[in-house]
Amino acid sequence: MTTAQQILDFYYHLSLNSVKQPGVTVMNPFLSKEVQEVNSVFYNRFFNDETRRFFLIAINPGRFGAGVTGIPFTDPVVLEDMLQISNSFQKRKELSAVFVYELIEAMGGPKEFYNQFFITNVSPLGFMKDGKNLNYYDIASLQNELKPFIVETMNHQVEKWGRTEVAFTIGKGTNHKAVVKLNKEYKWFDEIIALPHPRWVMQYRLRFKNQIVKEVRNSILDCVSGI
Repeated sequence: MTTAQQILDFYYHLSLNSVKQPGVTVMNPFLSKEVQEVNSVFYNRFFNDETRRFFLIAINPGRFGAGVTGIPFTDPVVLEDMLQISNSFQKRKELSAVFVYELIEAMGGPKEFYNQFFITNVSPLGFMKDGKNLNYYDIASLQNELKPFIVETMNHQVEKWGRTEVAFTIGKGTNHKAVVKLNKEYKWFDEIIALPHPRWVMQYRLRFKNQIVKEVRNSILDCVSGI
């Protein structure tokens, strides 16, 4: 199987129908036929090989980006305008997607970027409560409940198409700490480097965005060069 086929098989067979935490619902975009179709185009275009990738590890899908398209940090606008993958999703931008694809362009464009890197999430499925996004770590009991699912899915990804020399967390705060803690126990990666979260940049450091894009690009490339 190619890397694309393995990724698609993984996403299409994710199983987490519900959680015990009151009021929390699971967001699984891969149940949608159109999501499956656009993911097939995306992954077969950029991952149609047997190459292992360095992981950029985000939190979990949000309702305006990966929660719609199934592709991390790729909203319907980016999907159609930048990647030329037509779709009928509501064309609503996600701030994080804007930053991530500026970073991808700074790293040579989607083909060059995805040839080396794979963006994933600690939880490959998303969560909502009271109509809003919920991070896997926002509620301690939910995080504990999700640990077996998180470990199982990360084990699978690393084993099948991950490089283990270094990985990057998207977010320097709670997500980074959680991944580092899990990594100490399960030893997925030799080193984990924290990157600023795109939403934090877009909301609080927008006037420094271009500078931060360059800094993040250089940080990533410095870490993987020569490996």
